[in-house]
Amino acid sequence: MTRKQKRLMILGGFGLVLVSALALILTGLRDQIVFFRSPSEVMAGKVKAGEAFRLGGLVEKGSVLREPDQMVRFRVTDGSNTIAVTYRGLLPDLFREGQGVVTEGRLDASGAFTASTVLARHDENYMPREVADALKQQGHWQPGRGDGPTKP
Repeated sequence: MTRKQKRLMILGGFGLVLVSALALILTGLRDQIVFFRSPSEVMAGKVKAGEAFRLGGLVEKGSVLREPDQMVRFRVTDGSNTIAVTYRGLLPDLFREGQGVVTEGRLDASGAFTASTVLARHDENYMPREVADALKQQGHWQPGRGDGPTKP
């Protein structure tokens, strides 16, 4: 074997190790990557049952139902579509009807969303950019509440 062939073999080996390591990392992170979806995107079928994602929008007025054992049921809307959400745990202090919310969880086979985390905005002008963009697309953005979305 010539020197050139040896170098190519070594480089090929390093390349194979690098590709294998990258594949292992991406496979391990696949379940940790969470995408944002609006209720309209969920209703359009862009999310499969059991897939982890973030659902954002406004808490529909009159939809919050508190049950025993810290079970809370509410609906998240983007103005066009609404998704039922079930959450067990303590809600953030700023969680209210008509306010922006981002929930993280999974969609079950019946189309209900089971949240593992509920995030509420922290001041009067803040709303996650993804939620604000989805509300703007639906024509439900309220420009009187600050200039628009800001970073946390």
